[in-house]
Amino acid sequence: MKVSRSLGLAGGLALAFVVASVVPAAAAPIVNEHFHASESEVFDDFCEDMAVLFQHEADIHELVKSRGPYGLIYFAANVRFVNSWTNLATGKTFAIEGTIRDMDQRVTDNGDGTLTILIKSAGKQKVYGPDGERLFLDAGIFSFEILVDHSGTPTDPSDDEFLDDLGVVKVTGRVDTAERDFCEDFREFTS
Repeated sequence: MKVSRSLGLAGGLALAFVVASVVPAAAAPIVNEHFHASESEVFDDFCEDMAVLFQHEADIHELVKSRGPYGLIYFAANVRFVNSWTNLATGKTFAIEGTIRDMDQRVTDNGDGTLTILIKSAGKQKVYGPDGERLFLDAGIFSFEILVDHSGTPTDPSDDEFLDDLGVVKVTGRVDTAERDFCEDFREFTS
């Protein structure tokens, strides 16, 4: 069975990561896995009109626990990642390297078939231009909530479906990219 929760810094701090792990049918109390994720894809209409090679590498450690009197499932993950976008017209690359620690802080069964999950994310990401110079730094801690349909099984995340991002609850730290437009930056630094 596949389990997934979105990872990553919200509001443009990092691209969303989907972490998948295998949970035994007997719902073991702890899943503790290390794995590597890698992908590469060419987009012909990146930022509406550019041909770009996107590459992603991540080393992930995921821990899944059953907690509390109702046995609700809590996820935690440490992720080290590198994402790069190469402008195929110029050969110039824009890259983001980072580390993220995500941890479910509170899982609430809403009684209507949904769970509200408060996630705390701490980490940093560094954005680099084509010459290897660091352009931006995002580092800090933030909390956000998501809404999940538990499909009638609040203690079995294998059939959960993400419904909504309920927004950021709290942000602390430095966020250089908060007011920046990724596509504008990509054009500027890789043209």
